[in-house]
Amino acid sequence: MEKERFDITGMTCSACSSRVDRAVAALDGVKEVSVNLLKNSMNVSFDPAITSEKAIIAAVEKAGYGATAHHGNGISSSGGRTAADTADREKKAMATRLAVSILFTIPLFYISMGHMAGLPLPGFFLGSENALVFAFTQFLLTIPVIAVNAAYFTKGFRTLFSGAPNMDSLIAIGSGAAIVSGIIAIYRIGLALGHGDMASAYHAAMNLYFESAVMILTLITLGRYFEARAKGKTSEAISRLMALAPKTATRIRNGIETTIPAEDVVAGDILVVKAGESVPVDGVIAEGYGYLDESALTGEFVPAEKTAGDNVSGATVNRSGHFLMRATRVGDETTLARIVKLVDEATSSKAPIARLADRVSGVFVPAVIAIAIAATVVWLLLGYGADFALSIGISVLVISCPCALGLATPTAIMVGTGRGAASGILFKSAEAIENVQAVDTVVLDKTGTITEGKPVVTDIIVTGARDDSELLGIAASLEKLSEHPLGKAIVEEANRRGLSLSGVTGFTQTPGEGIGGIIDGKTCRAGNHRLLDPSQTGAVDDIRQMARSLADDGKTVLYFIRENTLLGMIAVADRIKPTSRQAVAGLEAMGLDVIMLTGDNARTAAAVQRQTGIRRVLAEVLPQDKEREIRSLEESGKKTVMVGDGINDAPALARARVGMAIGAGTDIAIESADVVLMKNDLTDVVTAIRLGRAVMRTIRQNLFWAFIYNIIGIPVAAGVLYSLDGLMLNPMIAAAAMSFSSVSVVANALRLRFFRPAPASPVPVSGQPQTDLAGHSSAAGIPLTQTIERKPAMKKTLQIQGMNCNHCSSAVEKALKAVPGVTAVTVDLAGKSATLEAGTAVTDESLTAAVTDAGFQVTGIR
Repeated sequence: MEKERFDITGMTCSACSSRVDRAVAALDGVKEVSVNLLKNSMNVSFDPAITSEKAIIAAVEKAGYGATAHHGNGISSSGGRTAADTADREKKAMATRLAVSILFTIPLFYISMGHMAGLPLPGFFLGSENALVFAFTQFLLTIPVIAVNAAYFTKGFRTLFSGAPNMDSLIAIGSGAAIVSGIIAIYRIGLALGHGDMASAYHAAMNLYFESAVMILTLITLGRYFEARAKGKTSEAISRLMALAPKTATRIRNGIETTIPAEDVVAGDILVVKAGESVPVDGVIAEGYGYLDESALTGEFVPAEKTAGDNVSGATVNRSGHFLMRATRVGDETTLARIVKLVDEATSSKAPIARLADRVSGVFVPAVIAIAIAATVVWLLLGYGADFALSIGISVLVISCPCALGLATPTAIMVGTGRGAASGILFKSAEAIENVQAVDTVVLDKTGTITEGKPVVTDIIVTGARDDSELLGIAASLEKLSEHPLGKAIVEEANRRGLSLSGVTGFTQTPGEGIGGIIDGKTCRAGNHRLLDPSQTGAVDDIRQMARSLADDGKTVLYFIRENTLLGMIAVADRIKPTSRQAVAGLEAMGLDVIMLTGDNARTAAAVQRQTGIRRVLAEVLPQDKEREIRSLEESGKKTVMVGDGINDAPALARARVGMAIGAGTDIAIESADVVLMKNDLTDVVTAIRLGRAVMRTIRQNLFWAFIYNIIGIPVAAGVLYSLDGLMLNPMIAAAAMSFSSVSVVANALRLRFFRPAPASPVPVSGQPQTDLAGHSSAAGIPLTQTIERKPAMKKTLQIQGMNCNHCSSAVEKALKAVPGVTAVTVDLAGKSATLEAGTAVTDESLTAAVTDAGFQVTGIR
């Protein structure tokens, strides 16, 4: 099987894409077809032994559209300049059509309708003797509008005659009937004036329908212009993703460093990555260490410590440290390239919606034509004149003009999107609105979506009787020299309190442990639990108990020591947004399933779950796993909406039925999404779904009334009542009825202006104090500083053989932490031991088994 991409031209609606899909799928040897309306593209999997590119292109052309093979090279070409340029050209062409249409529609409408409203008109347009000037001027103003919008007629009649009418067919038949009727009226005026029949000339002049024809074309073109503006977003998102890839790499060969283009890196090359540089490709650290900012891929703000043997991904940034890496995956095989591919494939496979008007047009249009022809023939056979019979046929076509049908969707969409924009919710397309109202599952990213996306100080725990400001001042003085995001949070807290920072000399940074320096002649250190001396008891034990409690709440704890004396610890966390719990409750109240996907660890995810009430959580999920989870949900029959803000969310946003991006998120996430929440508030997800449901309810109402009007009006126009009581619906009255149906549809759509979002009121979340600017709880008035409660815990020390490096100690630590009930682990590589704290239910056998499974040997436990 081969998979080829084709560029398609001429598609304007979902019926077009469906027709292309059916035409290609009918070919022998074609296994799968995916047509993307927004990107004007088609992916086809086919057997080259049975069919070929030429056969596929011929099938598309036979269906009435154009097709060319897309000979791009790799992922970048599939979402690159060509697609963006095509969308830009389409938007400019539609803008030109709209400008010309408006330019000639306004004077035409004034001339045709101005005298009815008492507006002044030149004298040569008034009176029966000027009827031909009045009519012919309108015809001349109609010609440019018809010419610039000729595509509606060519495509509409082509699809009509091929047996698959679409919205263009409705436009063509409706406006075409009005134009033909107007031309016939001009001939009538000429004949009447030639015979001196002024009354007939005036009557014919008052039955022109040119303004109806051009108004239909102009309004539809306006809607098409707004659709064209949204078509380039996906290709822009992919281009932005590709821009993240580093352009150069530093390669070492024979001891010489050389800067080369990143695309020239091959698997096995040894590369140098210094502090502040981006990792050029995927690989493994061979020597050294670094703290990598992986937020571009994972969305998490805390840099990950990487040492020898650890994997690193291209496009991540080395915030501190220096290491050598061996390239393992390059080019299209890197993590970033795979994310790009996922975004592109997801957008290409997402089927565009089938508009309700398109779905019924296949029956409605042929039926109307048949009725008009039948009515004309019947009245001719009954002995009535050709003029009478033709008037009946035209009345049927005019009253069935799909103006109301065409306005039913765009007016509601226009008002709905405007109402959404006023509430900070941007729908990118009509498809987004129709899809969002049908979702039944909401999938939420954690960082930046449920949480603030920025670490802040949440707790300060001190030992002894010292003031928390003393601890915070020392901590901020040290962390000011660090580039770590957690350190920045501490510095910001100190600045907020107005604390003066001390000078630091002899600043050091110890990989895997923390930082240190001399303040006022005393050695101070900051870092993780490895700073603590396992032999210490008392306050240290109390601190550890408190640290475990804070960690259970999803907080990261930093310890601070001065001259071997523990000063205390500071907890930093990405706090839950005040309205997140309310948003989750609101979504569940609407009958929606709520799921959280996060790349963060399971403990932090569990804390967020407790605080928000989300019932299902999937933690430690990689970008490709997020997309896979969304795809699995969709394949199981779920209709999903994905809410995220990071680059790592882009594939999932594109794969979901509806992607929603938090406005404060990355440009790539925003452009991959269908809906943008500008206020960065999760309750707007509730509002967006409610608004989508309101818009679609209005559209269904509009379509109902539009069809009811046709069901009643068409029989009357066909003369059904004429034989009973002489009631006849002439073309002028038919046009008035058509206009009234349009007005009723617009009026109904305008009711959406009164839609109001549900008020957002912050809901305190469990385990998270709501602090004011002074650092105190707004709920209970409890200071941020906490006291230490003594809670006994079982402590064990394991003697372990086989540990030879930091990688070994990390493996032991990870294995022991995975044992249920173990709350803290400290591994001493030099002493060949591991000290841990655990619940009383943890047995020596389970600890020994965990270490043994990790590849090491336990020689004793005490």
